[in-house]
Amino acid sequence: MDELTELAARFEERRGLLRAVAYRMLGSPGEAEDAVQETWLRLSGADVGAVQNLTAWLRTVVSRVCLDMLRARRARPEDPVGFSAPDSAEAAGSDEEVLLADSVGSALLVVLDALGPEERVAFVLHDLFAVPFAQIAPLVERSPVATKKLASRARQRVRGTPAVPAAHLGEQRAVVEAFLSAARGGDLGGLLAVLAPDVVRRADEAALPPGAAALVRGADAVARGTVLLGRRARYAQAALVDGAVGAVVAPGGTLLLVLTFDFADDGRIAAYDVLADPARLAGLELAVPGPVVPVAGAGSQQGA
Repeated sequence: MDELTELAARFEERRGLLRAVAYRMLGSPGEAEDAVQETWLRLSGADVGAVQNLTAWLRTVVSRVCLDMLRARRARPEDPVGFSAPDSAEAAGSDEEVLLADSVGSALLVVLDALGPEERVAFVLHDLFAVPFAQIAPLVERSPVATKKLASRARQRVRGTPAVPAAHLGEQRAVVEAFLSAARGGDLGGLLAVLAPDVVRRADEAALPPGAAALVRGADAVARGTVLLGRRARYAQAALVDGAVGAVVAPGGTLLLVLTFDFADDGRIAAYDVLADPARLAGLELAVPGPVVPVAGAGSQQGA
């Protein structure tokens, strides 16, 4: 086996890790694959004889590539990331992309898109892959202390600031999760169980098919309408919306719709709004309504 073939085999052993890092940094399967391929090109042209930890070296290289891509993306404000026209909800994201986003958490991908490039890199590497700040600092051109502050700011934005007590937040999230589960399954009875009798559903015109009513009243009408429009529910995940429990519809991590909820005294849903206007979406503060789970086995990959 020649040296290049052996190097390629060692790279392939680490491709999954590199793609996991790149996808969480970039939020796009295609861009993540581009970053991994660029990493291979840099590896194949480098003198790696003195590299003691190939995993750590490759992770550093792919992180640098991703940071450059994020900075280039930020320099193109005319191409907002994470938003797409609502009428593309059924087509946005292949099944593979949707499954990949679900494995990470499409709500997390949407929130990560709101971070600056350096914040995103610091948060992803430290919180999701257990990379020490001393190793991240040279990447983002900060001191370890400043890098820790970057990750801390990012963590606060990812978690958000709940507007209700933790106990109520948990109860409301359970109701929203039950609503989304019933909507995905077309379960009319399940929807009626979480909707107040006089529930109101309001929706932006852009979120609806032609001729559909923007305002619907009553549990039966709202539940039946939700079942009819339930295809989009497969992409929905609970999220914090301006500090309250809501949901995002983000196929492949691309934000299309946001749902906000009002709750009755008995805990059922009294009203909900379906927001699709890009200007309204851009004005919302989105966060993840629970702990962000590190990538399995990431700690063992941190290297020297």
